[in-house]
Amino acid sequence: MNRGVFAFNEVVDRALIKPLATAYRAVLPSPVRTGVDNVFGNVADAWSAVNLLLQGKVKSALEMTVRVTTNTVFGLGGLLDLASDAGLERQPEDFGQTLGKWGVGPGPYLVLPFYGASSLRDAAGLPLDRQASLPGIVHDGTYRWGLTTLELVHARSDLLSATSLLDQVAFDKYSFVRDSYLARRRNLVFDGNPPEEPEEEEPLPSLQPSQPPAPQIPSAQAPQSPPTPQAPPP
Repeated sequence: MNRGVFAFNEVVDRALIKPLATAYRAVLPSPVRTGVDNVFGNVADAWSAVNLLLQGKVKSALEMTVRVTTNTVFGLGGLLDLASDAGLERQPEDFGQTLGKWGVGPGPYLVLPFYGASSLRDAAGLPLDRQASLPGIVHDGTYRWGLTTLELVHARSDLLSATSLLDQVAFDKYSFVRDSYLARRRNLVFDGNPPEEPEEEEPLPSLQPSQPPAPQIPSAQAPQSPPTPQAPPP
């Protein structure tokens, strides 16, 4: 099932999304693309602050709140990232990470149509993440779809070099993406310090010396009775 959805996403990407992302990157100059990234990132930072607070990371939540306020007020609504210049670095968090921090396991690996790699836990948190994104807070349907398309194309344009390299070096692209995604998400949930996964214990060899098999005793046969003497003929 996952491989089928993965193949479908690959077809859609090659036919539509990748050409749009390539044209987007070729037409728009780098400062404009940086401004687009900053605006989307500023809204995402506000949601990150909420998730940091839900995870009990009060200090990081306050730092992200100051970051969002700085970029919104002094950075022209988030168009400029002045907070990074002031040392307030981005700390991205989403609701999937929050669920992981609360002890929810990742569950089975999933490939979502159009969205790509995910897990059962991350897919459960995705509706809230989307609702807190820039397209999610815009109520007008036309603008929402326009912003969603812009967000998708912009994100894909940032991955053009990485996916080109992946196409060249990955023997099994599906397995590579799956393993990389699960490892990255595990690393994010544990803030870069994931616990070691328990190794399967091999059974220890027996310490008792091997004993030779017991000799088989042939079954005793009943002694044959001597033949009965016959009387001589008269």
